Amino acid sequence: MTRNPKRAASYPNLYLLGFMGTGKSSVGRRIAARLGMKFLDSDAEIEKSAGMEIKDIFAKFGEEKFREMERKFIESGHPDSGCVVSCGGGLCCRDGMPELVRGRGVCVVLFSTPEEICERVSKSDKRPLVNVENPIIRIRELLALRTPYYMRSGIAIAADKNIKSTVEHVERIYRACLRRRRARGQQ
Repeated sequence: MTRNPKRAASYPNLYLLGFMGTGKSSVGRRIAARLGMKFLDSDAEIEKSAGMEIKDIFAKFGEEKFREMERKFIESGHPDSGCVVSCGGGLCCRDGMPELVRGRGVCVVLFSTPEEICERVSKSDKRPLVNVENPIIRIRELLALRTPYYMRSGIAIAADKNIKSTVEHVERIYRACLRRRRARGQQ
């Protein structure tokens, strides 16, 4: 694979899925740089188009409206190829979304323990779903609800504390998926 941005633009998108705090954005930025692909963060793109932060979208319009915005983001193409896309933690957790995202490119789901996630996100006020009195309990509840969707959405891997090994693992998966697609005559 190349770091040539013109050539990378023809590669299928790589979607990083999983719960908040699993490292999707950190991993995504590094992989995009390694592969010469464009990096997009679905939450940042939604904030840009809405003109407000995610927490404000939740407060003003509710979670369902935000989930509609996520779906529209995926359906829009953003573009159709050459991007590493870090997706919001709940993006694939609605009926039809795992299939929609898988149909747009290569999907890898990052998993971490509830304790690791809590440590990573507990200091942020930008996480409305865990901005509660006991975040570890809420994280466990949400993981129990979301894990079946995550497992249907893509190839699942453990995102340990070593970001370098996680990046390398995701890159190996992406390259293997590209080889399989080419062998089948797909992009």
